[in-house]
Amino acid sequence: MSILVVADPWAGLDPTVDATVGLVAAAQDLGVAVRVCTPEDLAVRAGRVVARATPVTLGPRARGDDHRWLVSTPWCHVGSHETVDVAATAQLVLLRIDPPVDARYLHTTYLLDLVEAAGTRVVNRPAGVRALHEKLVALHFPALCPPTLVTPDPVQVRRFVAEHGAVVVKPVDGFAGLDVWLLHDDASARALAESATGGGRRHVIAQAHLDGVAHGNKRLFLVDGEVIGAVLRHLDPGDFRIGPPSAPASVDAADRRIVAAVAPLLARHGIATAGLDVIDGRLIEVNVTCPGGTSKTDALLGTDLSGATLRRLLPRVEAPS
Repeated sequence: MSILVVADPWAGLDPTVDATVGLVAAAQDLGVAVRVCTPEDLAVRAGRVVARATPVTLGPRARGDDHRWLVSTPWCHVGSHETVDVAATAQLVLLRIDPPVDARYLHTTYLLDLVEAAGTRVVNRPAGVRALHEKLVALHFPALCPPTLVTPDPVQVRRFVAEHGAVVVKPVDGFAGLDVWLLHDDASARALAESATGGGRRHVIAQAHLDGVAHGNKRLFLVDGEVIGAVLRHLDPGDFRIGPPSAPASVDAADRRIVAAVAPLLARHGIATAGLDVIDGRLIEVNVTCPGGTSKTDALLGTDLSGATLRRLLPRVEAPS
């Protein structure tokens, strides 16, 4: 059994928190061999996708006092590069490139379409990643979301702020909490709206600010449409943005209603792993490109979300005795 992980450069990942590293650790615990490569390592020859892939083996790691793992130095052993036929050698391909979904990302999905057509499961399905923009998927379910506006027009954003009093504004192509703004109905709102939209040249998502965020932003971890775990993330001190996992979370009726609505759409598009962000019972975002948080949650709570994910994706894999 073998897995190929297509990710950003391996040396640049943070082994103390990165969800991709957590999945590799889980694969290793299950006795599954792992090779890694970057998008630049993929090519097509005679209709077959080949990868200049590198076997990796992680060193020991242990839970720390928070959401970070304690890892050895060096934290992994990297083997020699080898060129492999992806569909012939891997039973599962994990698409783990961080957003944004730019040209590099899109080109990778087109190549991985060929791997899927050759019979190897790719998670998440490349066509599904192209079809479902994680910042906009939630808009398929307006009744489940806070009041939301998508526009490049700063005048519309300003009116929306006046209507709702406080509004979170983020770029449609944003990620990792970058370029996120909190606008209040005051004299600064117009200038901030102009800056956020690039003077009308950049689409943004504006959502009414929910006071319930003070009690946490809940991340629901889904695999094949089912919730395998949940965690709360709270506001960073002195910031309106969300920090790392900080407390356990239960799954309530509002969460189940959201999952019941969203899961069929994810299934139709082959989105096997997803992270749903929920504040005060409202759906905020559906993370599908490179869902994270599992490794941090496992470190914080002692759960095994990474292992549970792989056992679902590779149902015949059992932990070695």
